[in-house]
Amino acid sequence: MIKPKLFLLTLLSIFMVVFISIILNNNSLQAASLVGKETLTMITSPDYPPYEFYDTRKGKRQIVGFDIDIANYIAAELGFTLKVTEADFNGLIPALQANRADFVMAGMTPTPQRRQNVDFSIVYYEAKDTIVSPIDSKITDTQDLSGKKIGVQLGTIQEENAKKIAAKVPGIQIKRLNRVPEIIQEIKSGRIDAAIIEDNVARGSIQVNPSLQLNVIPSVEGASGSAIAFPKGSSLVKPFNKVLQQMKDNGELEKLAKKWFAQSVAKDATSTTTEDPQKTLNLDFRRIIPEIPFILQGIPTTLLFTFLSVFLGLIWGTLLSLLKISRIKFLTWFANAYTSIFRGTPLLLQLSLIYFATPQLTGYDISALQAGVFSFTLNSGAYMSETIRGGIQAVDKGQTEAAISMGIPYPMMMVDIIFPQALKNILPALVNETIGLLKDSSLVATIGVVEILRSAQIVGANKYIYFEPLLFAGSIYYLLVMGLTFAASALEKRLRQSE
Repeated sequence: MIKPKLFLLTLLSIFMVVFISIILNNNSLQAASLVGKETLTMITSPDYPPYEFYDTRKGKRQIVGFDIDIANYIAAELGFTLKVTEADFNGLIPALQANRADFVMAGMTPTPQRRQNVDFSIVYYEAKDTIVSPIDSKITDTQDLSGKKIGVQLGTIQEENAKKIAAKVPGIQIKRLNRVPEIIQEIKSGRIDAAIIEDNVARGSIQVNPSLQLNVIPSVEGASGSAIAFPKGSSLVKPFNKVLQQMKDNGELEKLAKKWFAQSVAKDATSTTTEDPQKTLNLDFRRIIPEIPFILQGIPTTLLFTFLSVFLGLIWGTLLSLLKISRIKFLTWFANAYTSIFRGTPLLLQLSLIYFATPQLTGYDISALQAGVFSFTLNSGAYMSETIRGGIQAVDKGQTEAAISMGIPYPMMMVDIIFPQALKNILPALVNETIGLLKDSSLVATIGVVEILRSAQIVGANKYIYFEPLLFAGSIYYLLVMGLTFAASALEKRLRQSE
């Protein structure tokens, strides 16, 4: 029999546990209610150290940096879980408008043009722009840019500042490129005379490329500030501003700025280079040895993407080829029209439309890998359909007539008689299509898939180098293509021996 005191104590204990749980849950709900979601997605362009970049040490695939630390601090204060995704810088605002993310942090400046499409937080960091040019160019200020060709990163505040400078200084030509490492190489190759790059990013490039110099542009012309971008009318602006102001007041922003920008300067100061300013290339593959595991991690993604696209594209191409040789005119017209559209428009356009438009049209948040496989399946199917159709029609008509006369059903005839013979004829063409898909898989990097080439570009951005990681990635592609070619040759030889 339970004693009354023990019974009451047990009830009291249960009550206290339930009460504390309710309080904790209420606090959690209250924190989450500040933003209305338990998980928020941040999208960035992680090729811009020290703001955001990949930690490639020991093969890690974690995005770190000044902006990431700020986002994590805000997430802790507002009680939501942070999810970080990526895209090219010029695709960040389109991704925001397509509801693929809740906010953007990428060292982005709230220009009037951008404010027409998105809302911004308060500015959380001020930076200056610099002119980067060859050390013997005698370019030290904006007036020296007269008659020069200058490079800028597409979609950045530096592009806007370059336009303002060009309006005041005659003869300036602006060349827009996707990434800062590409801009540096354009200067070194002599295709552009100078570039406008943010100071914290430019210093790293200058340290590794002593043939270049930088000069800070006066703040009245080149000052820029970083802010967080949100979809128009977002309810996140107010709570985020509150935390950012709190970080300014308690010194947290200054602390993080010292951590990352001082770390960047220290990293640059310890960097060693043997570059000869008289040479256009200075290859030292020792610089990427620690990053090789990171690049190699892109191989499974590339192979998965390629083989899924080939497998599904072969099925879809076969179906289209059967429609093309069908006696039903509407089906033939549809297959030909489909092939015309997908062969007549750029693959990158198709990829972008599927990735950004699908969430808005269907409500389904298609992943970058899914969008890539779907796009390449639709595109390769159009090309494969012509190859397969040609292979089918190359089979002697007597084979078909003999099968029909023997009463063999059409599906069985195609699977057992026609397709095996057609496959032998079209195998080299299918191998070529597979190789093309393997190399074109690098296009999915534009929507945030980190495959082989994107991994190499990330390493290049982190190390402020260009050729070494790209050449290493090229060697990987070559080995994969050679392996695929060897396997296809062995299969073709076996098929011919079975004749």
